Amino acid sequence: MFNRNRCLRRVAAIASISSLVTGCGVLSSDSPEDEGPIVVGTTSSPSTLDPAASWDSSWELFRNIYQTLLSYPVGATTPQPDAAENCEFSDTSNQVFRCELREGLTFSDGGKLDAKAVKHSIDRIRQINVNGGPAGLLGSLERVQAPSEREVVFYLNKPDATFPFVLATPAMSIVDPDSYPAGSLREDQSVVGSGPYTLQSYEEGKEARLVRNDKYKGYAERNNNAVTIRYYQDSGTMVKALRNKRIDLTYRGLAAGDIVELQGRTSKEEEIQLIEGTGTDINYLVFNPKDPWAGKKAVRQAIAQLVDRAAIAHKVYKDTVDPLYSMVPKGLTGHTTGFFDDFGEPDAGKAREILRDAGITERVPLTLWYTSDRYGSETALEFKELERQLEASELFDVTLKNRPWKTYVEGYQKGEYPVFGRGWFPDFPDADNFIAPFVGKQNALGTPYEAKKIVNDLLPSSRRESDRGNVVKQFEEAQQILVNDARLLPLWQGRQYVAVSRDISGAERALDPSTIMMLWQLSRKTSW
Repeated sequence: MFNRNRCLRRVAAIASISSLVTGCGVLSSDSPEDEGPIVVGTTSSPSTLDPAASWDSSWELFRNIYQTLLSYPVGATTPQPDAAENCEFSDTSNQVFRCELREGLTFSDGGKLDAKAVKHSIDRIRQINVNGGPAGLLGSLERVQAPSEREVVFYLNKPDATFPFVLATPAMSIVDPDSYPAGSLREDQSVVGSGPYTLQSYEEGKEARLVRNDKYKGYAERNNNAVTIRYYQDSGTMVKALRNKRIDLTYRGLAAGDIVELQGRTSKEEEIQLIEGTGTDINYLVFNPKDPWAGKKAVRQAIAQLVDRAAIAHKVYKDTVDPLYSMVPKGLTGHTTGFFDDFGEPDAGKAREILRDAGITERVPLTLWYTSDRYGSETALEFKELERQLEASELFDVTLKNRPWKTYVEGYQKGEYPVFGRGWFPDFPDADNFIAPFVGKQNALGTPYEAKKIVNDLLPSSRRESDRGNVVKQFEEAQQILVNDARLLPLWQGRQYVAVSRDISGAERALDPSTIMMLWQLSRKTSW
């Protein structure tokens, strides 16, 4: 089971980049008129265009071309109405959540967006039930009803004051029933949505062209008429495109070397500004319990004893990331350093002892998988460093393999990988979002991890609390269980970097609480 606790009123661990940057001297346009589309570069391309199939960074595109009932205006950390005019719990037990839609909503093709369309969109997520997909977000939902054209009512199977935050995720994007079948995914590369932009054209892995959706009715005030997103395989090519003015800014995927170089240049040397902000994205390893070696607890614990996170952060990422010793990142209420507390500094002797106590005396053969085109140019180097660390202990024989993201996802959902790397960009800045997605029979990894104490006791208990300061004990206990099982091994915590041409405004306020870029915030400066 999976549902989110998103009571963020007192959470201050992550802020919009605008609150983290000083001295930017940003100017803004007086109107959205510009000299052609703003061009954004990223190394993070969508795995799908259908919201029912995605619980990954495809959300970055979805936020801009689809609409949700609730969303996050600039500066908001709790959901506000978007397609909805208003939403609220209509009972005292927080089990009936009612939304009233805005009047006159339509999809980009002119079709009516009404309560039935909302019900269809949510129901099809659960009906299609993609492994590792967004159905895991709806664990507290019992049924959806559309009693009138503008009224949608969600009946929950348990009290869940956090349900509005689920509805604000791009996974809950509203789709046209005439274009998105109830029982199957839409396979073509076109989109019918109601978001701030329409998808004019899409070339997988290369480019998405977005143009202003004149039928949009929601909170977003668009500062431009068109945005083009270009997908790159590596940071170097992307930064070269920025310097050559083929793109206006970068979003995700700046390599450490490029960040360090940009940090070292003065504003007079080139017209590029590097914006840095606090991040809560994490990188970690996942162990497959069905693998004959990774399924052994002693093997997992030995790896936890050997991995040198500080070396990875320094040698591979040039100190642009921070070592992480818990699945809950630093800065969030409830964060611990459980893996360091239990395993301490890397120690081959202790790792050998762990294996020997379990009767394992031969070198352990292990294949580590990573994606070649998702988390940035250093991923391959990171896994080479992991290989070096494990083999230096003379306890492991490591084989490295990789695939492009789209086929990589299919592989781990089928349980093909003994050990594989993943990254996580939060749906919201709360410790719940760094534990709940990874546990339960159905989770974001497609790798069942029952963790009954966490799923049945600690998470439900924490979700009854609206004050997140009151759930520290539950999250500390949950993190200790994760350390004991060693099914997930945190490696590092990222920071947010956006490189932007100095004639572009709005980048410093364009990230929502889950660090998804709201492209409508971008504009060209009209004067200096």
